[in-house]
Amino acid sequence: MVSFTVYKGSENGAVVAATTEKPELQNDQVLVKVTASGLCGTDLHYKNANMGLGHEGVGVIESVGPQVKYMKKGDRVGWGYEHNSCEHCQQCLRGNETYCPERKMYGLADLDQGSMATHAVWREAFLFQIPDGLSDEDAAPLQCGGATVFNALHEFDTQPTETIGVMGIGGLGHLAIQYAAKMGCRVVVLSGTDSKKEEAMKLGAHEFIATKDAKEIKPSRPIDRLLVCTSAQPQWDVLVP
Repeated sequence: MVSFTVYKGSENGAVVAATTEKPELQNDQVLVKVTASGLCGTDLHYKNANMGLGHEGVGVIESVGPQVKYMKKGDRVGWGYEHNSCEHCQQCLRGNETYCPERKMYGLADLDQGSMATHAVWREAFLFQIPDGLSDEDAAPLQCGGATVFNALHEFDTQPTETIGVMGIGGLGHLAIQYAAKMGCRVVVLSGTDSKKEEAMKLGAHEFIATKDAKEIKPSRPIDRLLVCTSAQPQWDVLVP
């Protein structure tokens, strides 16, 4: 039996400590000692729920199950929003396990654990090894926020010849700017005002456009792909010619 402390939401919104118990590791399960956790807006949605909080986790493997093949005790690993899938449906076989009808995701399954905890038990198949040059604190937010925008760029085969628009410079947008710039793309940032212009340019943007009250938006080059990283509804009539 494995026992560890988790931090859960509660009816009044207070975060409370609780104990989770798991049976001995089976198949490709891995016990991870948590060393860092990101804080995502989704976590705030569940602060009133009786469930383990956190889904941007990084930690060190303490023990492994009998069918673990690629990871070992002492490895640094991370995990994100999804914890499991069937691995045999059409979506899983295409590498799109986030669309698996049997997927297990944060807030819907494994409610007794999360990244805000001392430990967690996950499948090896849904853990990611963390490179040595990346700190735990920097790696944790990449497990969800980073993965969200990276997958959008990667899934649609973004090329260095393209111009990528990034709307919004929050938790997702500031990562999208850096990813697209590192991919060799020309990056155009769209934000309501100029207040984040200096930050956007330092992150790798090539052009910045303030959109508030704009009657027309004309970047110096046409935007090939637009990543909307804001909860605000874009002004499509201004953005689209």
